[in-house]
Amino acid sequence: MTRAALAQVDLPPWMRVIEVPDGTVTTKPRAMNYALRFARGDIIGIYDAEDSPAPDQLKRVAEHFSRVPAKIACLQGILDFYNPKANWLSRCFAIEYASWFRVVLPGLARLGFAIPLGGTTVFLRREALEEVGGWDAHNVTEDADLGVRLARHGYVTELIPVVTREEANNRAWPWVRQRSRWLKGYMITWRVHTRAPRRLLRDLGAWRFFGVQAIFLSAFTQFLLAPVLWSYWLVLAGWRPPLLEGAHPGLMGTMIVLFLATEAISVLVGVTAVSRSPHRGLMPWVPTLFLYFPLGTLAVYKAAYELVTRPFYWDKTMHGHSAPDDDSADMPEDPIDV
Repeated sequence: MTRAALAQVDLPPWMRVIEVPDGTVTTKPRAMNYALRFARGDIIGIYDAEDSPAPDQLKRVAEHFSRVPAKIACLQGILDFYNPKANWLSRCFAIEYASWFRVVLPGLARLGFAIPLGGTTVFLRREALEEVGGWDAHNVTEDADLGVRLARHGYVTELIPVVTREEANNRAWPWVRQRSRWLKGYMITWRVHTRAPRRLLRDLGAWRFFGVQAIFLSAFTQFLLAPVLWSYWLVLAGWRPPLLEGAHPGLMGTMIVLFLATEAISVLVGVTAVSRSPHRGLMPWVPTLFLYFPLGTLAVYKAAYELVTRPFYWDKTMHGHSAPDDDSADMPEDPIDV
């Protein structure tokens, strides 16, 4: 546990441990809401327990905030891994993270969409955070939800090129558990913000309203519908789905082209992301992502089940099982749950 790990280290005088009282909800956002009242700064930063941030990160964040207008209420840094070479799963995870933080999020920012925040290396103006009500204690991806709520209140999130390295989850079932929590949180976030669609449209405008639908719906529907896409590998081998019997001959060809285009775009994004990251040695592993993403399908069906049975359950991820690829990144000596 994180608390047990902290008990074994000598903290500097400018750090202190705040224990959250027991409650029926045991999520990270509940803990952060409780801790917020003890914070004294004007900028609130979020890190996970296993993070290894760059030494100058806080200084660069403070300098950036001092140069931008108050409507820039949030800065999102880049997340990377210190153990991408641990095994095949960690390599694919590192490619996916590079794609998200070095290609997808910058693209969303350029489009002017609300930014679904990552859970760490997030920095917020305290005044704006308190204005939007802090974090949703019942959301298991409180970060993504907060990004939307900031946008609804007229605030802007910027990406800042500071890097935090953390441990890649490199075991299959723990990976599925972690991803199912993320996907469940995206489902909850989408449902919460679209239960009053007219109000969401009024708050965001048509373009950013479309962005919320595209970002959050695609996050989980791509995995829910993945088995349908996989069937087209069989089509390429000559199998004809019964549902398409009697369909126009051009329909099958069009769908195959779209399927192959989707696969090609996925590879292109991965190649672009790896070329922008410190892990260019992972380039040969990009084509293997089509074997990696089926794990997401297991995760999304687990998430859908828990959305009904345990919507607020926080499936913790155990860290501390994988050593860094080099000695430049520190990591906890004992396993911790986050």
